[in-house]
Formats: sequence, C-alpha cells, structure tokens
Amino acid sequence: MTSRISHTTVDCADAYRLSAWWKQVLDYTDLPGDPNEAGDEECMIQRRDSGHQLLFIEVPDRKTGKNHLDLRPTDRSRDEEVERLLAAGATLVDDQRDRHGPSTGWVVLADPEGNEFCILRSDAERATAP
Repeated sequence: MTSRISHTTVDCADAYRLSAWWKQVLDYTDLPGDPNEAGDEECMIQRRDSGHQLLFIEVPDRKTGKNHLDLRPTDRSRDEEVERLLAAGATLVDDQRDRHGPSTGWVVLADPEGNEFCILRSDAERATAP
C-alpha cells in the first residue's frame, strides 16, 4: 500500500489574495463549484486538468522556516519567466543563474507574502545545454 499527495498547503496571511496571485503564475483555476472569494480563510486552486492542487490557509504566525516550490517554465525560457513574474509582483531574493557556469542555475523569487520559490531552466534549455 502507498499514499499519494493530496495537495500542497501554503500558510499565509491572506488566502484569497495569495491564491489569486498563484493562479496567475501557474495558470491554475478555482475548484469547480467551490470558487474562492475575498475573506475566505482557506482557498484551494488546481491545475486546469484537475491535477495538482494548492491550498492556501490563513494562519496567525509569520513564516519562520524555508519551504518552497521549484518551477520549470513550459513555454518560455527561465529568464523570460523571471521577468514575467517580477512584473507580476514577485521580488528577487537570490540570482544563481551562473552558479555552475554560463546558462546554468536558478533564480530565487518571493511571492507577495515572502514565500520563496525557484525558477529553473526550461526543459528546452536543459536539452540544448552542454
């Protein structure tokens, strides 16, 4: 017997605002029949194919540890995705793009509540790298 991951949970101060931001970043949507609304203390979003789900839950305490998502762009380069997310309100935390040589590494960004996430190179970039 095994288990499967039901969803990923993100503790936050404003579940609605943060779920709306991540919907834009990941092109996720609300659950059918369960729309998220301003003031909701818990907001669930999911991939459009009814796949992976993210649950945002309001908690009184601020982030004290490091938990993060690693994102791999599907239709653009890592650098193009970094620019898109910075324009959408992410903040730059650490730039490790050339950590192991040119065209390698990742970029650490933070969402509007300071939750860190990494932008990795796309599969296409990885396939053409030396």
